[in-house]
Amino acid sequence: MQDKKFLVGLIGADIQMSKSPALHETEARHQGLDYRYELLDFAERGLTASALPDLLDEEERRGFAGSNITHPCKQTVIAYLDRLSEDAEMLGAVNTVVFRDGERIGHNTDWYGFYENFQRGLVNVARSHAVLLGAGGAGVAVAHAAIKLGIERLSIFDQDSKRAETLAQQLNDRFSRDCAHATTDVGSALRSADGLIHATPTGMKSHPGLPIDPEWLLPRHWVADIVYMPLVTELLALAERRGCRTLRGGGMTVYQAAAAFELFTGIAPDAERMSRHFTDLCRLSA
Repeated sequence: MQDKKFLVGLIGADIQMSKSPALHETEARHQGLDYRYELLDFAERGLTASALPDLLDEEERRGFAGSNITHPCKQTVIAYLDRLSEDAEMLGAVNTVVFRDGERIGHNTDWYGFYENFQRGLVNVARSHAVLLGAGGAGVAVAHAAIKLGIERLSIFDQDSKRAETLAQQLNDRFSRDCAHATTDVGSALRSADGLIHATPTGMKSHPGLPIDPEWLLPRHWVADIVYMPLVTELLALAERRGCRTLRGGGMTVYQAAAAFELFTGIAPDAERMSRHFTDLCRLSA
């Protein structure tokens, strides 16, 4: 008989406002599961990200079915896992860890979350050239999704220029064509781009602000953000004022969560129901 009791978690920094516990637990109730989702927050516990292996050990010791992983651990977590799924290995980033049969297995559901959100929310936008801000754990997944979505050329910017160069080379190798390059001049790249994808923490409540010079954004651009707290970031608010088509980060959160839920439980959730619940959660906390 299938296990109906699950304890899962989220490891990251400054995650107390996360919607993931309510999102997962509400869907679990609809599925008739005893399911608890716990936050293991470095900031709340007064820890640094170097405590990651201790938190993984704690989860395993307490019988967690698995854990989501967020900023700043999506790449560093790999060193503490036994093996990776094909997606996680290909992307070099993990946002979901499953504990099973004494093994820690890393997965990446972020790329699928962004892909699904974009497909539904930015229908028929131009996809010749886009600029990606951020080549960290989330950026790696989003970049992969962007090329899968048919974006022909991706200009990647990161504060760490080597990280942007590495990601561009990985994409070119993976897709066997010259589809990505690193840039150090976002303003120049945006002049020839159709859209902007934002995959850094800037705009989160704990990292307020704009990731670009406002003058760089034009009405013809589309703008996709992965930040979802707040749901309308300063970047999206600016884009909407300029008349740009926009994509909020909430959808990516929902679809990656739905995929993680199935990895933890073996049960396919109702993603549309989760999406409706997420909208309600955001409305209540606005």
